[in-house]
Amino acid sequence: MNPRFPLYIVSKGRSDTRLTSKALEEMRVPYFIIVEEQEYPLYAAVIDPKKILILDKHYQEIYDPCDELGFSKPKGSGGARNFAWEHSMRLGFAWHWVMDDNIRAFYRLHDNLKIKVSDGTVFRCMEDFALRYENVAMAGPNYHFFAKRKQKIPPFVANTRIYSCNLIRNDVPFRWRGRYNEDTILSLDMLKKGYCTVLFNAFLQGKMRTLTMKGGNTDTVYRGGTLPKSAMLVRVHRDVARLALKFGRWHHHVDYRRFKNLKLIPKAGVEISDAVNNYGMELRLKESV
Repeated sequence: MNPRFPLYIVSKGRSDTRLTSKALEEMRVPYFIIVEEQEYPLYAAVIDPKKILILDKHYQEIYDPCDELGFSKPKGSGGARNFAWEHSMRLGFAWHWVMDDNIRAFYRLHDNLKIKVSDGTVFRCMEDFALRYENVAMAGPNYHFFAKRKQKIPPFVANTRIYSCNLIRNDVPFRWRGRYNEDTILSLDMLKKGYCTVLFNAFLQGKMRTLTMKGGNTDTVYRGGTLPKSAMLVRVHRDVARLALKFGRWHHHVDYRRFKNLKLIPKAGVEISDAVNNYGMELRLKESV
């Protein structure tokens, strides 16, 4: 089973690694990958050109970095994310997926096991859940390393940030913005307008930690440490965000408690069964090579 909505990877400087692309190829999940024009030959040498979209530079030019640096520093991946948003709308879809390019695999968390999945069924599960509700604007899987398999955690958490693998409703009045932390900025933009977000623990993404891979924003936007990216978030959403020095570097801390009063509103006529629906997923031992 595959996702019903189009899936986009935004990528730069990672034609050699292309972790998310490899993961989706292994899962036989269709996708587009968005690259800058000068890197097209590198990606076309290793990915089916039919899957490659060349980023329209206009989206970089008009992108709001939420600072005064202009083009003196790369604007990050937000322009490509907005390009994906508009591309999916031109195709006639009501939602779309957009992902970072450094996700190794996807998992289902079940009975204290993080089980690597072998097809796109988990995307369909998350889509169907989001489509039950009138007011969900964005959803996605949690990071593999944030979901502790030996602790009791809920299958999802409502009204928090959605990182790196985002299912986005196309008709909401927002777009990506911010040179840094654009995922948190977008999550907060949505929450402050009364929309809900859904972060799944039942389904997880095996994303590489920030700044651990060459390419992407590591060598350009994030050069100079974590303080600028955290400070930007505090400046844009200072009513809920603050700076915090942890583990020897600067982080941002966001207080999401004010959004816990937002309730998921089921669509009219939607009946939610108490029965378990595994969507045909089966637990199988990996065959040895």
